[in-house]
Amino acid sequence: MDFDQTQPLVQEPEAVRFHGNGSEYFRIWIVNLLLSIVTLGIYSAWAKVRRLQYFYRNTELAGSTFEYHGQPLTILKGRVVGLLLLLVYRFGFQISFTVGVLSLLLLAALLPILLRNSLRFRLYNSSYRGLRFRFTGSAAGAYGVFLGGFFGSVFTLYLLAPLFHQLFKEYQHGNSWYGRTRFSFHATTSQFYGIYGRAFLMLLGLVIGLSVLAGFLFHGLLPHVAAGTKPDIRQLLRFMLPLMLVVYLPTVLLLSAYLGARLQSLIWTNTRLGEHRFDYRLSARQLLWIYFSNFLAIVLTLGFYSPWAAVRLARYHADHMTLLPASPLQGFIADQPQDVGAIGEEAASMFDIDISF
Repeated sequence: MDFDQTQPLVQEPEAVRFHGNGSEYFRIWIVNLLLSIVTLGIYSAWAKVRRLQYFYRNTELAGSTFEYHGQPLTILKGRVVGLLLLLVYRFGFQISFTVGVLSLLLLAALLPILLRNSLRFRLYNSSYRGLRFRFTGSAAGAYGVFLGGFFGSVFTLYLLAPLFHQLFKEYQHGNSWYGRTRFSFHATTSQFYGIYGRAFLMLLGLVIGLSVLAGFLFHGLLPHVAAGTKPDIRQLLRFMLPLMLVVYLPTVLLLSAYLGARLQSLIWTNTRLGEHRFDYRLSARQLLWIYFSNFLAIVLTLGFYSPWAAVRLARYHADHMTLLPASPLQGFIADQPQDVGAIGEEAASMFDIDISF
């Protein structure tokens, strides 16, 4: 359940602020894009560092900003390893069935550790007021959460997916530290099931809508089938595309906005840093409008609105995040974490697995 919001605070709430702007970030974005193209993707490691540094340095809490310390060469090495694993995954079965099975076993053995390292690398290279974050989750915990979560979800037709999402967040937040102060996570499995259950009803509505669309199309084809003539494809497309836009696109955006707003609100309002609490309440309706208008603007500008879209979304998230301190923030004690490599994070991104803290 959510924390008791009536608990008295020793300090005034501290709101998060994002000070970036689209025009400023556009200059970074366009240089990153062009140099990544010219260097066939090699510069993308430097582009990632510049992007994260910009967003970190423009995120302010209690008068101080965050810092990102990742090194491009370390990230590039990690991406090479990630690319090799991706090639093994993509082409193993094309070589032979035995090689394919061995490649899957290799990935199953390595991915939990790589994903754990992804969490360690991102936190180790993040700091606030000179103190680093760190992650101390065990390897055994990583195998249980990632492998157990994947196979448990697939073999139960994703009935256990909300359970494993809750376990993952407990593993992620519960093993994260700022200096010597530990985070903790308190959201329950039933809360995750409630959110996913409502999202399933939305998805069910999408399926019903598409079924109705298919029925209309089939009904339109019947006269042509009976007469042995070809239907007017252009007329069918003029009929089908508006229905697809009315049924499919809004439902997908609504699902994304609903899950994004409800899950992030649930996760952060049930996360503590020591005795400090967070208040993070997003509106699914507002997030839906941001997703839709950003998508439309990016399409109409052939992608050039992307920097403004990223800044707009970052500002919206920051504006709805508040730290509720239980004591002065100067009370944190530094603890130098162990250095970690970037292989885990880059391998995770190569396999389209997004882990964000």
